[in-house]
Amino acid sequence: MIMKNTEGDCSPAAAEPPHASAGYGQEALQRDLDAIRDAGVVGVQARVVSPCGELAAGSGTAVLGRDVPVPLDGRFRIGSNTKTFAAVVVLQLEAEGRLSLDDSVERWLPGLVQGNGNDGDEITVRNLLQHTSGLYDYPNDVEQQMHTEQGFHRHQFMRLSPAQVVTLGVEHPPVFAPGSRWGYANVNYILAGMVIDKVVGRSWREEVKRRIIAPLELRDTTLPGDSPLLPRPRAEGYTQDVTTSRLFRSTEVSLGWGGPAAEIISTTDDLGRFWRALLGGQLLPQPQLRKMTTTIPMGVPGWEFGLGMARQQLSCGIPMWSHAGGTPGYMTDNAVTLDGRTSVIVSRSTDGGSLAQSEASRLIEHAIRGTSAAG
Repeated sequence: MIMKNTEGDCSPAAAEPPHASAGYGQEALQRDLDAIRDAGVVGVQARVVSPCGELAAGSGTAVLGRDVPVPLDGRFRIGSNTKTFAAVVVLQLEAEGRLSLDDSVERWLPGLVQGNGNDGDEITVRNLLQHTSGLYDYPNDVEQQMHTEQGFHRHQFMRLSPAQVVTLGVEHPPVFAPGSRWGYANVNYILAGMVIDKVVGRSWREEVKRRIIAPLELRDTTLPGDSPLLPRPRAEGYTQDVTTSRLFRSTEVSLGWGGPAAEIISTTDDLGRFWRALLGGQLLPQPQLRKMTTTIPMGVPGWEFGLGMARQQLSCGIPMWSHAGGTPGYMTDNAVTLDGRTSVIVSRSTDGGSLAQSEASRLIEHAIRGTSAAG
């Protein structure tokens, strides 16, 4: 456990240990993490940063079958949180006048999205960032196969170029007409990464490092490309085989083929810093932040999607921004308040199913509600 009070904007009483806030403290965080562990998660860690201070704790074990504390600075795969990083880069380029959200995919990637009813002339950069392209999501096919141990090992070290991933998807007809509705698809962000490459003449990875990681000093955030290695310290990642219910180790996996849809490795500290900086206005000019936070319905009550992130109304009435992430072995849940002052990051080393997801959501609600009441 650690306790820091580095963003002291609270009353003196609320800012003194052992409480990070009058409404949510270390004991409450530990209870919520233990509930996630008891729901069937091997290991879990979380960090809450608010104007009242900082809380971090873990529960479970870092290694299945052994008593190894989950490191609170443990690295994990942030999965689809990567999409938010990529969206920020695209919007920065728009602010610089180097592209428009209304540009077609065909303009930047001629001939790539064509055939079988697909037409890159009809899909805009905005459609990619907001998941309204209607493109068939080949990466999801692979993801589903990796939910079994056999399928995981078949794809564990897979190597595909972004163009190959897109081509495999375009072999299928679109799911719906571009712009007609919302439908989540990883391939949208693989295309967005390719647009970044084309606009700047170098890899989207270099742009994320130069524009986000370096300025924010995210020292434990990396883009591994095709490398399957996960730096230490870490909790080992495990996946439950959907056919046998057996847990198998899935720490090492190549996700370079998923690139800007899923690749980044980070920590709860770094990831929280990114989210607070984004909503706090440190990464985008106000016009682009307004565009990023302009939402459309997702078809789920209480949820709407902007560009690279979702807005949810908590049951207590507080709105928040987030983007969940899932890879083999790691599930990431998060929330940041609209003003960027409070963030909650939760990393599970096992999915744990619907009960674990419910408990993770409960932790986020408790933390946001408690720290908001105190702040």
